[in-house]
Amino acid sequence: MINVAKGLQQLFVYERDASRIELIIRIFYSMAIGLVLGIYGLLANICLFIQWFVILILGRRNESLSNFVKGYLEYFVSIQSYLNWMTDERPGIMPKAVEIHIKK
Repeated sequence: MINVAKGLQQLFVYERDASRIELIIRIFYSMAIGLVLGIYGLLANICLFIQWFVILILGRRNESLSNFVKGYLEYFVSIQSYLNWMTDERPGIMPKAVEIHIKK
């Protein structure tokens, strides 16, 4: 990842050099990430299901449910550069605080 203005890091950047050892490690590390991602995704889908009823009954969204789903989506995006062989920098297995922004 490359540091850019204001302490932000760009997630998807071309890196020419790659480690063959990391390619082997990635197989097993990706399984651990996939397990966490699968459980997190299951819980996020349950939150979405509950959120649907909250919106139907109350006519508004629940902030806690939205934040949980947002956390899942941010974790999903933050690990994609590693899982798709774009970088050798390993993300943490457990989700960490990440914010995704759109450049205008």
